[in-house]
Amino acid sequence: MSRPGFVLEVDERTPPLLIHQGEGFRLENLPLGSKVIYGPDPLPGLRDVNAAIRHALLHPHGMEPLPELLKPGMKLTIAFDDISLPLPQMQTPDIRQRILEHVLELAARKGVNDVELVAANALHRRMTPSELKRAVGERVFRAFFPEHLRNHDAEDKDNMVHLGKTDHGEDVELNKRAMESDLLIYVNINLTPMSGGPKSVSVGLAGYNSLRHHHNSHVLKHSRSFNDPPNSAMHHSYNRMADLLGGHVKVFTIETSVNSESFPSAMGFLNKREWEWNLKDQASYLAVKRANEMLPTKMRRKVWQSQYAPYKMTGINAGAPSEVHPLTMAKVHEQQRVEVNGQADIGIFGVPFICPYNVNSIMNPILVTSMGLGYQFNMYLNKPIVRQGGVGIFYHPMPNEFHPVHHPSYIDFFEEVLAETTDPAQLEAKYEKQFATDEWYIHLYRNSYAYHGVHPFYMWYWASHAMDHLGDVIFVGADRKTAARLGFRTATTLGDALEMAKHTVGSSPEISYLHMPPLTLADVR
Repeated sequence: MSRPGFVLEVDERTPPLLIHQGEGFRLENLPLGSKVIYGPDPLPGLRDVNAAIRHALLHPHGMEPLPELLKPGMKLTIAFDDISLPLPQMQTPDIRQRILEHVLELAARKGVNDVELVAANALHRRMTPSELKRAVGERVFRAFFPEHLRNHDAEDKDNMVHLGKTDHGEDVELNKRAMESDLLIYVNINLTPMSGGPKSVSVGLAGYNSLRHHHNSHVLKHSRSFNDPPNSAMHHSYNRMADLLGGHVKVFTIETSVNSESFPSAMGFLNKREWEWNLKDQASYLAVKRANEMLPTKMRRKVWQSQYAPYKMTGINAGAPSEVHPLTMAKVHEQQRVEVNGQADIGIFGVPFICPYNVNSIMNPILVTSMGLGYQFNMYLNKPIVRQGGVGIFYHPMPNEFHPVHHPSYIDFFEEVLAETTDPAQLEAKYEKQFATDEWYIHLYRNSYAYHGVHPFYMWYWASHAMDHLGDVIFVGADRKTAARLGFRTATTLGDALEMAKHTVGSSPEISYLHMPPLTLADVR
């Protein structure tokens, strides 16, 4: 049995604590009395993954066993989570590969010949052939690519279908092939509480016409948090769309959860609590840090992107999405949830090197904002770890650097839109549609490997709740000019940041540090 998460109160015996800062990390001494929120230790993985997959397919929840749903002559579409999950990328064989091989074997036995595999990338960039091969495995790739294994294309108007509107007037427009199939199977990797369930199909296979209803500044500002679906306006919209979807296509979902082993053994100290580091861990820390700092930027980035996580599958369930997802959520909470008493005046977050949108790429300043003020700030149930009007202190160097192929519209968003306003509602009203319908951005999304033109807006909205909640945002170690464009202040050291925060929260603030990665969900009471 793994140890639960807990909250450490910093005292004289507490060693310096590790804080991530992009493609690097540092040890930091936090003020006495600060709270440090640690997630639970990694849960044990399933002993026999193949047996667990077979059992899930043959004993689903709320639906017939998968073999009974497969018929000769049927049209079968299998969608799967794209490269944004899991993070970091997992060691091979990928969970998706293992599940797909079982599903396709059952389909072949039943004489199902019309099978299409679709990466559910919504408005994300397309996965490259090598990325697809890594996710689905060599055997599946060779059998299906390129004719029957492809990326979802939300701008292929001939292959999108409008199913109608929800009772809130939200358009539901999804992948036509999937919606016209006799059976849609969705293969999911549930890394956070915001993923899976109604989100999988209604987001992963959607286009701008649908996504604009829940990926906007108003909905994101009122999703508190988007990792707490009952209190998330975004998930309420997903639910309404999923209700409409149910009348058009039968969905057999396969959801999985993984443990928190985020780093390989060479970086094992990153998975440990600092006072439990042995001599080997201490030596590894010094060696990795020194080598990391000596590397040129491109090489350092490549090294970090090559650190594949040794995640172990902790659960798999299949069947009706409404019955499967609660089981998945329970497992995710078991791995990530930790109770925290009360909010602090200051919340500290170390922004790591990876987020869902910079796999094999660059975490540009917009993505740093999305990761810190979006994903990490929202890793809570009930209340944020920092009080209304408090201060968020984030660590990241935030260089003014963008991937020109993956993020072309981000560059224009940074240079043109944020130069005028950082207010999510204002920039949404004035610029979103222009970027969303720009023919050049659409061309790059469809034919190159670019995120859709509207994507930087979504990433900015992702931080709406934090921007509204916090009285001040300070980035430690960030490029001053870049942070200023985003509307954030910078500090060289934690001491400087705490001194700056006095003007907002006084001279004796309570401080909480959300120690992650690995992912930790603070249940704040």
